[in-house]
Amino acid sequence: MITKRIIPCLDVKDGRVVKGVNFKGLNDVSSPVELGKYYSECGADELVFYDITASSDGRRLFTDILREVASNIFIPLTVGGGINTVDDFDRVLKCGADKVSVNSGAIKNPELITEAAKKYGNQCVVISADIKRVNGEFRVFAKGGREDTGIEAIGWIKRCVQNGAGEVVVNSIDTDGVKGGFDLEMLKPICEAVNVPVIASGGAGCAEDFVKLFREIPDIDAGLAASIFHFGEVKISDLKELLNKNNITVRI
Repeated sequence: MITKRIIPCLDVKDGRVVKGVNFKGLNDVSSPVELGKYYSECGADELVFYDITASSDGRRLFTDILREVASNIFIPLTVGGGINTVDDFDRVLKCGADKVSVNSGAIKNPELITEAAKKYGNQCVVISADIKRVNGEFRVFAKGGREDTGIEAIGWIKRCVQNGAGEVVVNSIDTDGVKGGFDLEMLKPICEAVNVPVIASGGAGCAEDFVKLFREIPDIDAGLAASIFHFGEVKISDLKELLNKNNITVRI
């Protein structure tokens, strides 16, 4: 059985880690450097770093903080926010990222995925999709969940994978920060639609939510969360112990 990954997420705004609910009401949490170092030392399998206002502000990702985070961790790092060109991929990879996550940039230019995959390999290109229900349809949102693109999500994700994306992060806006559990209804059809790793994001409220995720969707590769880890509600070591007891394979 494939080892399931546990991934904390650092949503970074103005150089600080923040967290909100449904992508709104952002509150200051901590330093990304300190948090990244903590997660690297306490058993996280990977780390995700999102500069969450880069796209909406129309600017490039902050690379000075990213460099510092990357130099203090010893686990794979995925970075996103303001990725619009292959040069942006190059810039964040040179700062220490292992994978690059793209959302709004791919919506503006779907060929970006193909170009980046050709240059850096599929394993380096992550499509991150911010998805919300609109009139009974799963819809893709851009600019940090601020803009409804009108694009149907499952078809969009399939297209991105066909273009070369080697991994998918599914961010459910409906469940983000609510702590009521992962959006299984959204995740199941996406896992069925693609043959690359899928990471569930949005909704984790307790350790049991991860057990439910991996039990009900055996094909899901990883669970990503922020606030429950940031505020010490769930320790990664305890979570992995619980998953192990439930016969879910994790790296201890």
